Amino acid sequence: MIDGSTLKEFTFLDAGLTAPTVLSGSAAASPGSVGEGDSRGHFTIEQEKNMDLGLRGKSAVVSGSTAGIGLAIAAALASEGASVVVNGRTEARVAAAVEQIRQKVKEAQVRGVAGDLGTSDGVEAFLKQAPEADVLVNNLGIFEVKPFAEIPDADWLRFFEVNVLSGVRLTRHYLPAMQRKNWGRVIFISSESAVHIPAEMIHYGMTKTAQVAVARGLAESLVGTGITVNSVLVGPTASEGEGSFVQNVAKQQGVTPAEVERGFFEKMRPTSLLKRFEKPEEVAAVVTFVASAQGGIMNGTAVRADGGVVKAVL
Repeated sequence: MIDGSTLKEFTFLDAGLTAPTVLSGSAAASPGSVGEGDSRGHFTIEQEKNMDLGLRGKSAVVSGSTAGIGLAIAAALASEGASVVVNGRTEARVAAAVEQIRQKVKEAQVRGVAGDLGTSDGVEAFLKQAPEADVLVNNLGIFEVKPFAEIPDADWLRFFEVNVLSGVRLTRHYLPAMQRKNWGRVIFISSESAVHIPAEMIHYGMTKTAQVAVARGLAESLVGTGITVNSVLVGPTASEGEGSFVQNVAKQQGVTPAEVERGFFEKMRPTSLLKRFEKPEEVAAVVTFVASAQGGIMNGTAVRADGGVVKAVL
């Protein structure tokens, strides 16, 4: 059987986050351009195109994009012809992510800029190396499981700065150029936790809700322009580390990985209609369409990519 402590640990698997630490990632492509990912989080990009999403020649920045959802988004945008900047906290992680994309996407226009975007100084340094973006995907995020009474002020402030202010600061920089061009896409990678606030990590849920609010407010301020601002509500996702974690839990509990996954959705996310972990490539496909020229009618929206976890008609 799967015990309660094991299931509680699975609350980590939200919006691609799989460990209580700062992650650098946490592609969308036309139908058929992003392939299946394997259990190690690897992905394949198929070069045959069925639809031109109008991103060729556009510049894109994806924060926190060395693994998981962020990496998949960067790869998908590159597969659509965008010039992509990959970001992570260390040079080694960034270089590895850039190489992965180049191996999977023929003639990818991608480069990496290392930097901690969870601080004001880190954002300032990053922007000196990546001053322009037609498409901005605010994917950087941290989380941790901690009872409300044990969350100090410092944690509340840190979560808000990393998860919310990183995107605010980047958007504030890139928006004026988008306005001059009268074209741009700003996307905040939020979570179903923005709606279903997790009791075991309220401070995380608060930041996910804040991202939705910021995105809607920005969209309201850009009425009638060619710039869209949206958030994407992601459901529990099999991101970096999830494969080995599931294997370890299965071994500890004497059950199969499939039983571990089934137990998570039975106990922790019973409202899910998908009843499995989302793949980063699936999330990336949604994000890339939102970023596309064809996605221009989607504006000020909290796009549901949660596998049906949020039990609401609208």
